[in-house]
Amino acid sequence: MRRIFLLISAVLSLIVLGVLIRGLVSGRTDPQPANGAALVAVTVPALNAETRAGEALFAKNCAVCHGDNAAGRDGFGPPLVHRIYEPGHHGDGAFHLAAARGVRAHHWPFGDMLPVENVRQRDLERIVAYVRALQRANGIN
Repeated sequence: MRRIFLLISAVLSLIVLGVLIRGLVSGRTDPQPANGAALVAVTVPALNAETRAGEALFAKNCAVCHGDNAAGRDGFGPPLVHRIYEPGHHGDGAFHLAAARGVRAHHWPFGDMLPVENVRQRDLERIVAYVRALQRANGIN
């Protein structure tokens, strides 16, 4: 009976040790978000007419990958409400180029971004205004 108890204790200890080592090796100790879940919490500010138009255009053209309110989507696309996309690092022109030409993956492990079809320059200006309003409301200037 004692041998069975020791064997069960040893197996459970190895399982716990394996889980701990996996968490340390992966660099993550927090639970992974569910596939498609938002990657960051986003505070949405009061929007003016321009940014409300951008919100609608973002929902139609961008949210499928970048999530509602640019919060990202696990397994699909990064959050745009993130310090990586602050204006000093990714200016407004970077968003315009990304939509027009696509982007090779370089900050996130989501793969390359394809160009966004049928989005006019004026639409992009509204989308960028919306994203910048979200960023400001979340402390990203």
